[in-house]
Amino acid sequence: MLLPIDVALRFIHFGALMLIFGNALYSTWLAPFSLHRLMTRRFQLQQKIASLVSLVTAVLMYGLQGGLMGNGWEDVLRPDTWHVVATTRFGSIWLWQIILAMVTAGAAWLAPQKGARLLLLAMGQFVLLAGVGHAAMHEGASGTLQRLNHAIHLLCAATWLGGLLPLLFCMRLAKGRWQTAAIYTMMRFSRVGHYAVAGVVLSGIINALFILGVNVPWHTGYVQLLLFKCALVALMVVIALMNRYFLVPRFRPETGREQQLFIRMTQAEVVLGALVLATVSLFATWEPF
Repeated sequence: MLLPIDVALRFIHFGALMLIFGNALYSTWLAPFSLHRLMTRRFQLQQKIASLVSLVTAVLMYGLQGGLMGNGWEDVLRPDTWHVVATTRFGSIWLWQIILAMVTAGAAWLAPQKGARLLLLAMGQFVLLAGVGHAAMHEGASGTLQRLNHAIHLLCAATWLGGLLPLLFCMRLAKGRWQTAAIYTMMRFSRVGHYAVAGVVLSGIINALFILGVNVPWHTGYVQLLLFKCALVALMVVIALMNRYFLVPRFRPETGREQQLFIRMTQAEVVLGALVLATVSLFATWEPF
């Protein structure tokens, strides 16, 4: 019973962090100064809720780890079990994850206009996530390289997937007085997105080699679910390429057909991204072999 809850908490935690990161990326880096204040106001409530969600899920995941290590629900709320968890690699890193989540929530509620601060705090939490789970299975230099690669993988994924909802918001702005600034922001995201997609694919391949090695155990459930995730990512790449190189050049001011199709395709990309997060949250709890 604890394992499905752990998977659900991972999914919610990853999703909340990506939302914080993507919103902050747009409002502080991609958007021009003329659009900065509008986007910051638009994302304030989302940032506040997402920061609280990431904090609550981080705390719950820590307590749940005690139950997974111990005898189930009776150990989830036992302080003695929490102390034991703190002595593990997961616990020592996850305590910092909780601290950063607390600081992020404080920043989102007390200084929501400081998007750069939220961006850095979310980035720090992704870097910490790279230190737990399968990314921490190696020691020494290879372990350091694996965790560094996984951190890059997470940050590229957050840039790509976390930027899709703000992209849809910019599409709505592109019809009014903010048209020039919104189009400029979307074009900047498109350029950054090329690197993010390439980074996701390349770092994902390297990460799989670190975990599975050259002789891949194709028969295992972990590998089969990993292949399913790769298929979902491939579909997202196809949609992103179609949006950028087929639909965008056909945008016309007098018709909204291509723009509407772009929105629908991006919404489909968001759904596929959510499925990828769910898949990752599931096989992160499985053994590779």
